[in-house]
Amino acid sequence: MDSSDVDTPHADTTGRAVLETVRAYGVTTVFGIPGTHNLELYRPLADLGIRAVTNRHEQGAGYGADGWAQMTGLPGVVLTTSGPGLQNAMSAVGTAFCESRPLLVLSPGVPLGQEFRDAGTLHETKDATAMVAAVAEWSRRVTSAAEAVDAVHDAFTLFRTGRPRPVHIEIPLDVLEAPAGVPAAARAARPAPPPVGVDAGAVRQAAALLAGARSPVILAGGGATGASRQVTALAERLGAPVLTTINGKGTLDEDHPLALGSNLRLPSARAVAEAADVLLVLGSKVGEAELWAPALPVRGAVVRVDISPAQLHKNLDATVGIVGDCARVLDALLAATPPGTREHPDLAPVRSAVSDEVRAPLPETVELAGLIAAALPPDAIVAGDSSQIVYRALVNVLRQPRPRSLLYTPTYATLGYGLPAAIGACVAQDGRPVVAVLGDGALMFCVNELATAVEQRLDLVVVCVDNGGYAEIRENEVDRGIPPVGVDLVQPDWVALAAAFGARGTRVDDGDAIGPAVRSAVAAGGVHLIHVPQSHLRRPRS
Repeated sequence: MDSSDVDTPHADTTGRAVLETVRAYGVTTVFGIPGTHNLELYRPLADLGIRAVTNRHEQGAGYGADGWAQMTGLPGVVLTTSGPGLQNAMSAVGTAFCESRPLLVLSPGVPLGQEFRDAGTLHETKDATAMVAAVAEWSRRVTSAAEAVDAVHDAFTLFRTGRPRPVHIEIPLDVLEAPAGVPAAARAARPAPPPVGVDAGAVRQAAALLAGARSPVILAGGGATGASRQVTALAERLGAPVLTTINGKGTLDEDHPLALGSNLRLPSARAVAEAADVLLVLGSKVGEAELWAPALPVRGAVVRVDISPAQLHKNLDATVGIVGDCARVLDALLAATPPGTREHPDLAPVRSAVSDEVRAPLPETVELAGLIAAALPPDAIVAGDSSQIVYRALVNVLRQPRPRSLLYTPTYATLGYGLPAAIGACVAQDGRPVVAVLGDGALMFCVNELATAVEQRLDLVVVCVDNGGYAEIRENEVDRGIPPVGVDLVQPDWVALAAAFGARGTRVDDGDAIGPAVRSAVAAGGVHLIHVPQSHLRRPRS
């Protein structure tokens, strides 16, 4: 290729054709790290009006893209270099697969004809496409610009019509840097395929079951978050309590009289679903990680709605299964269900039992989570991590009015997700405050991303609840008769560390000061780390 073909941002390489196509679908931000081999993916970004967020590790880029995607409804896009850069993003790809999140990873690869040579070239990888295919929905190595553009279109077709999951496109280096030769019309966004028709017979069966139910219950998963209005309307019409998975949190306003919140993991809340004479499951695989139990032994009929046919009998057999987008299917169910509003059941005893079950294992952690939750603005976006303060407390005590307001990974349960996901959420919008809540162990997985937050000039509050290391694993070791090993960790001076990154830091040793510290940090703007050493924390006086 003649160097004159790529000496301006307007050079029409395959890299430009791919990014033009991505931009045509509405994506305005990409996450990643520039490297020797992926520069032709970076060259056109400014010209195309695409913001480049440079993370400090490709895992953080993947989680940042995930947070951005949940705020915008568009797929997150990650640009990695070949070899180690791509490999560093694999935890994020695995997370997106398990949590059903839309993620597009673009990476260069060895030139055509150089596959499997084992010649010692820079970043050489035995089989990058196979590596990613092992954890993604699909991974494709293209051989031309036209094929690369088609792969982008195929990715967006999946994101619009199927179960959202991660995909990867590997572009050989010689193809990436070559003139594209792809017409402008081929790079335009393709119209969304018409939605698959809803099975009218299945809708009638489901509507009859629900209309005749005496104790119906709705279980809303992550696939139902786009159907909040319909879930609310149907719950009120049926007088049906609504439980959600953590990914479905907020699908029904958690202050609604029929809301039992994202408490499916707690026995008393789970018992409500098990006792239903008709259980309507929306967009959830009802997996063990969301249940904290091997299965959900429902006594009555089960109606399942899911975008993927493969989900209709997974982990819980459906009496009636309906394939389709939850919002469209619920519109059909509402049209087929007699109008009116049934009497709401008294859920106070269940809520009381749930509260007791939340507090029982770690009452001080739950109290601390309550103090944090009470200090958050009602429209706050909260990013959590696989930390006790989150999965043992905050997911239960934090009540949110709308979905996609808690960014979390209940199934993959990775450490190092919360901070970069919060960064992605901040980048995606500036109208709602964003707060990351995570433990000290989790923060150490991604503390380098504080530099990203400062560099991007974000307004972000990070609350680090320090329990001295990996507290739950320590408990697990003790329970098995193993002397604690590898779990009690040396702590940095968190306030000084925040300052070193250019952020502000505050240590809070008094429970009564937590709320004011959080509220003050949110109001002040900028990047602010609040360090809460749990073992030294004085309990609030009130």
